[in-house]
Parts: sequence; structure tokens; C-alpha cells
Amino acid sequence: MKFTATQIAEILDGKVEGNPEAEVSELAKIEEGSEGSLTFLSNPKYTSFLYTTNASVTIVNDNFEVEQPVNTTLIKVKDAYKAFSTLLEYYNKIKLNKSGIEQPSHISDSASYGEGLYLGSFAYIGENVRIGENVKIYPNVYIGDNVKIGNNVTLFPGVKIYSESFIGNEVTIHSGVVIGADGFGFSPGDTGEYSKVPQIGNVIIEDHVDIGAGTTIDRATLGSTIIRKGVKLDNHIQIAHNVEIGENTAIAAQTGIAGSTKIGKNCLIGGQVGIAGHLTIGNRVKIQAQSGIGRDIKDDEMLQGSPAIGYSAYNKSYIHFKNLPQTMNKIHQLEKKINNG
Repeated sequence: MKFTATQIAEILDGKVEGNPEAEVSELAKIEEGSEGSLTFLSNPKYTSFLYTTNASVTIVNDNFEVEQPVNTTLIKVKDAYKAFSTLLEYYNKIKLNKSGIEQPSHISDSASYGEGLYLGSFAYIGENVRIGENVKIYPNVYIGDNVKIGNNVTLFPGVKIYSESFIGNEVTIHSGVVIGADGFGFSPGDTGEYSKVPQIGNVIIEDHVDIGAGTTIDRATLGSTIIRKGVKLDNHIQIAHNVEIGENTAIAAQTGIAGSTKIGKNCLIGGQVGIAGHLTIGNRVKIQAQSGIGRDIKDDEMLQGSPAIGYSAYNKSYIHFKNLPQTMNKIHQLEKKINNG
């Protein structure tokens, strides 16, 4: 699909300087731009590439002044980075704007769905499922009985949503995600065997949540496992039964959160963090990668280490840890001097 500089400027509320009919059909980095591509410049570090790029159209900030001739058509906007992000989102919507019901696929007679549904081949929709408008369900997706899905939701190939789960509006769930599998609930017996504790709760995912590929979110034993509005989850995260994650919290890959832990709003959690069960993590908490959390955390704490301690305290301690061999050697030398009188 091709767009002219004028059409792009209208989408971004920008101003064209150069050829308004310049056409683009692909996106590129400014240093790799070729004829027919669209790029942007927001970081001054890359300014020199503006004068050598072969991109047909370049988005720049409206206060940018050209210091030598350019071959590319400019579109001036208030914020080039945000404008390009807006354009990427627009492009992605067009690219993913599939519609229709492919065969073979299965929709139960008791299920219902709104306008604009795309259902890919080999997808399955169970009994009493309720699906909103403009939902994209890619091939090999499974949706269990009594699931509710809001508007403008995208389920990429291979997503599995177990029964009774609730998915809000404007949610994106990537390939291989499993929502609503049983929580890890087993009761030890007197002779060492384990008996399964039935997991009869569900999972609730609120609006504007993004879930990365391979992530798993277990259903609650009782009640709900809840992912609040605006949460962003990376790939390969494990969220156990009855966990609650607060609004706008972002969690990086390979993090594991044990059962019944409550995480606050606007937290930032790095990759490979392990969080024990039945804890309360406050709001705006920052946890560095590979940290281990085994206690409640107050609002605004920054943590690192395993077990995690205060971020500043960890950095100070780490300096001593690195120097520990030299420090021990000095201690041994002092001991020898003392012992030798």
C-alpha cells in the first residue's frame, strides 16, 4: 500500500516541505532509507544521515532547520518520534485489518460476536462465549466456554483462553499465551503424596493490556487472578493463581510471581525477577533484573539483589563484595602482624 507525503501529513497534522506527491510504501531507519521508504529524525545524533538518506519522505521536528540541501521530502511535526510511533500504529492497524471467518473453524451455537470479527482457520469458540466488535482471532486460537471478550481485541496464533476468563477492551495477546490454566494448587498428604486442590476461580484482564508471547496467567483457586488496566507484560512471564497486578505496571521477560501476591500501580519489574507468594508490593516500586523478593515492599522502593535489598545499599555493598579477596588478604596480613607482636 502506497501513501503520499500529503496523505501522511494529514494523518500526523504536519506540514510538507518538498514534493507533496512523493510516495512511500515501506518504513526504514534513516541511515538505511531507500527510494519509496519513510523514515524519521528525532535524535540529533543522526542528523548527518538526513543529508545522505535515500528515503523519499522524512519526518522531522517542526523546529528543525536544514543546513544543506536534502533529497528527501520533509514532513514537519511537533514531535517526530511520537508522530512516527503514531504512524507505526496506523500502519499496523491496516496490516492487521483482517476480516471474515475462515474454514475450518468452529463457533458454538450459543456463542455470539459483534461486527468486524476475524476468525482464522482452526480456531475454536466454546459455549456461551461473548465476543465484542472488531476482534481479531488468528488461527489455532482456543476460547473456552463462558469466556467474555471486549471490543478491539487481538488474539494472535495459538493463544489459549480457558473457560470463565474475562478479557476487556483494546487488549493484545501474543502467540502461545495461556490464560486460565489451573493454579499450582496441591495439598500434601500424610504419606507424601499430593492431592489436587480444585481451581474454580477465573482470570480477569482489564482494558489496554498487552501480553507477550508464551506468558501464562493461572486461574484463581477462588475469586479471580486480576490484571488491571494498562498493564504491560513481556514474553515468558508466569503469573500464579490469585495474583493481582495494579494499573500501568510493566514486567519484563522471565519473571515469576507466586500465588496471591498483590502488586501495586505503576511498578517497573525487570527480567528474571522472582516474587514469592502472599506478598504485597506497593505502588511505583522498581525492581532490578534477577532480583528475588521475599518480603512486602512499600511504595516507591527501588530494589536489587537476591534476596533484594535497597538499590543504593546494594550498589554500596557490591563495591565491597568485588574487593572482598583483597580485603580478606589485608585482614590476614594484619592478623599476622598482631600475632607476631
